[in-house]
Amino acid sequence: MDFVAIIRIALRALARNKMRTALTMLGIIIGVAAVIATVGLSQGANDQMQQAISQMGANMLFVMAGSMNVGGVRTGSGATSRLTLPDARGIERDVKLVQLVSPGVWSSAPVVYQNNNWTTRVQGVAPSWFEIRLWPTAAGEAFGEAEVERSADVCVIGQTIAENLFKDEDPIGKTIRVKSLPMKVVGVLSFKGQSPQGQDQDDVIVAPYTTVQKKVAGIDYLNFIVVSAVSQQATAAAQQQIESILRDRHKIRPGQDDDFIVRNLADFADVANSAGKVMTLLLASVASVSLIVGGVGIMNIMLVSVTERTREIGIRMAIGATEGDVMRQFLTEAVILSLLGGGVGILTGVGAVLGISQVLRWPAAVSPTALGTSVLFSVAIGIFFGFYPARKAAQLDPIEALRFE
Repeated sequence: MDFVAIIRIALRALARNKMRTALTMLGIIIGVAAVIATVGLSQGANDQMQQAISQMGANMLFVMAGSMNVGGVRTGSGATSRLTLPDARGIERDVKLVQLVSPGVWSSAPVVYQNNNWTTRVQGVAPSWFEIRLWPTAAGEAFGEAEVERSADVCVIGQTIAENLFKDEDPIGKTIRVKSLPMKVVGVLSFKGQSPQGQDQDDVIVAPYTTVQKKVAGIDYLNFIVVSAVSQQATAAAQQQIESILRDRHKIRPGQDDDFIVRNLADFADVANSAGKVMTLLLASVASVSLIVGGVGIMNIMLVSVTERTREIGIRMAIGATEGDVMRQFLTEAVILSLLGGGVGILTGVGAVLGISQVLRWPAAVSPTALGTSVLFSVAIGIFFGFYPARKAAQLDPIEALRFE
């Protein structure tokens, strides 16, 4: 029997009981749709996390003051004051895999404009910080090296500061008071949103590091150094070189702990990506259980079909159909059931992903891999769960089958 004839007969057999066929397909539809929806939503969340990490900076390395040992007790990170401006300049000069460096100082301070006040983070940085962080201004402009050299009382504010201090008023050119220091607002940063740790990145005031050092924090050392490597692939090697240079500059002997910490954003991205893949696999595994349930439904219906069509099978064998013909016939019916259910399930799953994304503003991504895997699973389920009923049909005794009422 040729393949086209087998498919035609299979479709005719399935069409005899449309309701039963539709209900049998329902298990596969739900299973495929669940897999596509869970994988799509999980991958969308993972993509958003990767995007948030990449927005923190271009190939960024973050050097911060480490801990120190006081009387046998180790203090927390940021407790040392050994990170200095010469360290930042040494990194910029001696590490060939680094393209941009910005010294950094931070402080927490109350900010006042007219009758409005707000407590926020004040970061003192170099002009290169804006390029490293991929953070342009939405209005006005950033300060330059001239302002850093003369410790100018100027600042660039985040969107959160602009909303809470100025409401609908244009901040550019206005003077705010940071602690007791009047500062002129020369720019407003573009919207950045939350960091991967959930911190509001727009709740910040950025000023020349010399200004924050001398007039706000009152220190002569750095709290951090922000570094941009020449490429993402070079971040690991750049990190090793930075650690080597700082250990040498701080005269740290072999075996002694560092008094600084170097963080690599690429490491955060790798960890987040690995966690996202594990979560996607877990959700897909849970959702795929419904595919197995759908396969059991196909086996059950095919066994019923074999019983109902026993006399038909006997007639076919009597006029020359072989066991192989009968087996292929019932296997084809099972696979068609699975494929039809898988096709409708794919459409349902894609629609669910797009619908949830629109209604809940949840990031989502329709994965071609998930779509292809769902089709293959549908075929595999049809073959696996259809094999036993097909084999049972093929092994019927033609004489006994003809006598079946």
